[in-house]
Amino acid sequence: MNTGITIALSKGRILQEAIPLFAGAGIELAEDPDESRKLIIPSTDPQVRFLVIRASDVPTYVTWGAADVGIAGKDVLLEQEGLDLYEPLDLRIGLCRMSVAEPAALAATDAPQRWERVRIATKYPHITRDYFHGRGVQTEIIKLYGSMELAPLVGLADRIVDLVSSGRTLLENGLVEVEEIMPISSRLVVNRAAMKLKRRAIEELITQLEAQVRS
Repeated sequence: MNTGITIALSKGRILQEAIPLFAGAGIELAEDPDESRKLIIPSTDPQVRFLVIRASDVPTYVTWGAADVGIAGKDVLLEQEGLDLYEPLDLRIGLCRMSVAEPAALAATDAPQRWERVRIATKYPHITRDYFHGRGVQTEIIKLYGSMELAPLVGLADRIVDLVSSGRTLLENGLVEVEEIMPISSRLVVNRAAMKLKRRAIEELITQLEAQVRS
């Protein structure tokens, strides 16, 4: 039986913040993913290999068993439907928040508690719809794939829902946060079948990573 573990990661901030956690657990990537064109990268542990894929694809690869384990932002997990995963560990990396933002001029006289109907631009339509539905606010959602900050500036939408870290991009485009929807961090996710077939190896990995998170 194959007891090796395949771990799905995405390039960017999550990968850079995950590397020290894996290193602390005794697992290092054998090649620099920023310099390599390989999508499958071995590690210093012969029983572990990494898949470097798009962030939005990580839950799919894990759900369907192409990867045993993955790291995905909570925003990605909440936005996708039909996932069947274990989520055993909050890794406390990729920290940011999902927020509603609007032009500063509008925010000067706006009162979120009085919202009745809003037009929102976002790449997170499910999270946005659930949030405003829970508040009893009618919502017209325009899905975009990037440059959220542009939408209110050209009249496409009144407000945006997006991830915010430092808030600098909002500030530079004349927008301000007016409401936080939820804090976001990256989670370790595990394929259900792999958890049964490779329980010892995966539980050991979870324990090692949890120790790094707590240290």
